Amino acid sequence: MITAHAAKQAKAKLEPFQYDPGKLDDDEVEIKVEYCGLCHSDISMIDNEWGMSKYPLVPGHEVIGTVAAAGAHVKHLKAGQRVGLGWYSHSDMHCDQCMAGDLNLCPNAEATIVGRYGGFADNVRAHQEWVFPMPQNLDPKTSGPMFCGGITVFNPIVQNDIKPTDHVAVVGIGGLGHLALQFLNAWGCEVTAFTTSDNKKAEAQKLGAHNVVNTRAKDALSNLGKRFDMILVAANADLDWKSYIDTLRPRGRLHFVGVAPSPVCTPVFPLISGQLAISGSPLGSPATTTKMLEFAARHKIAPVTEFFPMTKVNDALDHLRAGKARYRIVLEAGK
Repeated sequence: MITAHAAKQAKAKLEPFQYDPGKLDDDEVEIKVEYCGLCHSDISMIDNEWGMSKYPLVPGHEVIGTVAAAGAHVKHLKAGQRVGLGWYSHSDMHCDQCMAGDLNLCPNAEATIVGRYGGFADNVRAHQEWVFPMPQNLDPKTSGPMFCGGITVFNPIVQNDIKPTDHVAVVGIGGLGHLALQFLNAWGCEVTAFTTSDNKKAEAQKLGAHNVVNTRAKDALSNLGKRFDMILVAANADLDWKSYIDTLRPRGRLHFVGVAPSPVCTPVFPLISGQLAISGSPLGSPATTTKMLEFAARHKIAPVTEFFPMTKVNDALDHLRAGKARYRIVLEAGK
């Protein structure tokens, strides 16, 4: 039996929950959870914001742990090896996207906490293609959020062929944005942080921003001119998108990893005349995730984290719901 923390209905507090996972499939890995990050997507699933939650629901998709058992077909992972698991837990491995290496775009992809039980538990299972060996020089205690927030902001750098000579801005210096600043700085870019709070200026600079712009200041955006090769939107907010698009250089891109609540509206002519693009991306493929982990280890990139015992998961959820997290929360198993 696996002991977990589950919501029995939408918006409910998490309660102790036990389930029998059944026989381990030949391609599956069972992970003994050491740490699990708490992401706003966990709240969205608990509250059924996306209309696809099934209860009892065990959240948790930023897992760090050790291999407790591996199926007969798993050859690259061994018992006791430290591994990580993120949002995805399986891809069908035969569709066009999987065959091209884009397992993250698989139309039949299985998510770790959608229709199955996640990592707020003693153990969690996933198929081998989405279980990652951990680099030895990444701190396991803080690395869980790299498997969601980290790869979410790293993937656009790779997918959009961002160059070290590019000037990239980040909108929203929170759970995603604070990691984006670190990755882009290490990538070699000139990095600008867009924020609505002067209180975040010093911290944004410490995290890697060369410039910090308070967008609430009068004419803050219009004074920038056409400056950016990419604006990475890491905020879940409705903003004046035309004003941001007006700061893009020719061939520039407004790229979303945060979910704006309302449709993005903008005049088309500036897109045509500047050959601009509006785009978005999910988490990265296993290959890109592996590159992200190696890059983070090389450049000592890590999330800013707060810690709660797994037994205090409801306190951690309240902390996140109140907007007090700075910047990612990690639950410690066995406490």
